[in-house]
Parts: sequence; C-alpha cells; structure tokens
Amino acid sequence: MTEPVQIRIAHSPDSDDAFMFYAMTQGILDTEGLAISHVLEDIETLNQAAFEGTYEITALSFHGYAHLADRYLLMPSGASFGDGYGPVVVAAKPHERDQLAGAEIAIPGELTTAHLALKLWYPAATTRIVPFDRILDVVEQGEVAAGVVIHEGQLTFGDRGLHAIVDLGAWWHEETGGPLPLGCNGIRRDLDPEIRQRLCRLLTDSINYALDNREEALAYAIRYARDLEQDEVRSDRFVSMYVNEWTRDYGEAGRQAVQQLLDRGHQAGILPARVEAEFL
Repeated sequence: MTEPVQIRIAHSPDSDDAFMFYAMTQGILDTEGLAISHVLEDIETLNQAAFEGTYEITALSFHGYAHLADRYLLMPSGASFGDGYGPVVVAAKPHERDQLAGAEIAIPGELTTAHLALKLWYPAATTRIVPFDRILDVVEQGEVAAGVVIHEGQLTFGDRGLHAIVDLGAWWHEETGGPLPLGCNGIRRDLDPEIRQRLCRLLTDSINYALDNREEALAYAIRYARDLEQDEVRSDRFVSMYVNEWTRDYGEAGRQAVQQLLDRGHQAGILPARVEAEFL
C-alpha cells in the first residue's frame, strides 16, 4: 500500500487564515491521498522558516516572497489584500508623519508587508521589531512612539484609546488606485508538479467551502480571533476584510497589484532585486 504524501501547511494563528484553511485541515475535503497537517506560527517566523523550505505550503508576506521566489511559487488563491484598508500605524496621541522623525516605530517583522508599506510611506522610519501581538502594548506603555498593527489589532486599537496616524492600505489605494497585497500562500517549487496542482485545487476548494458555508467556518475560525473571540460582529468583519473574492482568485487586477508592490519596493531600494511574481 502506498504511503500517503505528507504535506505540512503553515499559517498564522489568526481567524482569517483559520477560516480559509478550515475545510482543508479539518477533514471536510477529500485530501486525495495527501496526509495534511497544519502548523501555526506568526508570519515573521514563517517568513524566516521559508528560507529553509521548512513547509510544503506556507503563508508568506509578499515582502517575504520577494526574497523567496527561488524556493516558492505563488498559489493561485489564498491571498489577503487590503482593499482600501490594511496595517495601521498607531500612536498614543495624534501625530503627523514628520513628527515621527527619529522616533522608533514598532513593526511585526523585518520581512512583513507591513514593514515594506511603512518604508514606502515613510522612507526615513526608524523601526524596532516587536512580536505582532505585543505592538499595542508597547505603544500604550510608551516604549515606542508608534507601531504598525496587523491582524485583529487593526480593529481593536481604538479600544485602548490609541490613535491612527495612517492606514497604510488606504494610503496605498490613494497612491495606486488598487488594493494593497499583504499575504499569500507559497508552495515549494521542488514538489511533484501533479501534487502541486492537487494542492492548489484543494486550497481553492477550501476557500470556496468557507465562503459558501460562512457560519460554520466562522464558528471554527473565531477561536483564533484573540481580542475578538467574544465579539462575533467584529470577528466576522475581520474575516470579511481578508477572505473574500480577492482570496478566491487574484484576477488580473490582483496580479498587477502584486507586481506593482514588488516593483515599487525595488525602486525605493527596499528590495535588493526586481522580482517577477510567478504564479503556479
């Protein structure tokens, strides 16, 4: 009897990723002879693990992908876009951008798209890496002048009396007219081509199942909602922000937005080389 192929899927421990992978990892879909397990790590940990090719499928920041395109292909579904919204730069009191000169801004990781977008918005930014789930704490406690919040923190920072300096997704939309590509799913190039295709189909089926069976998938995903676990309305809103039609399929506009982000990052000197986004 043929042993099943072991596939590890790694993603962030947040509700939007849990929502999209629900059917694929919880035994709802026929995995077609693949033994699928999933691993939960914060996005910067996943970006760093991807340099070793640790996981067959992994969530990646688009910023991280720019350094990993030789090892991972972009899967055709599963992306998160900020369509007029995205990571938010927050502070304890209102600031103008120029008031941040020389002050430390907390970021959730060197290779996060939040960091890339921050440097495009404010090239002179001085940054300090802080785990994503502590950024609101260090801003509130005055350890840094500001912080870039991702995940559910984009909806909860006001609960702590913090102020938005800029929504980087809204700024990007004003700059380009398009959505800000934030996260993607990469699949290792060295996998058998037939298995890669099978996994891409399964991921798309999983996303479609979640979107078509929203209440069921949300009931599972909400356990990963951290500060929103008891807030079904905002949990639903957060998942809707990052699992939607862009997630089903990039479409031509989504693919162009990815390339534009990578090109602007290179033109600004943030990315060392121009990267051509390559989709399976």
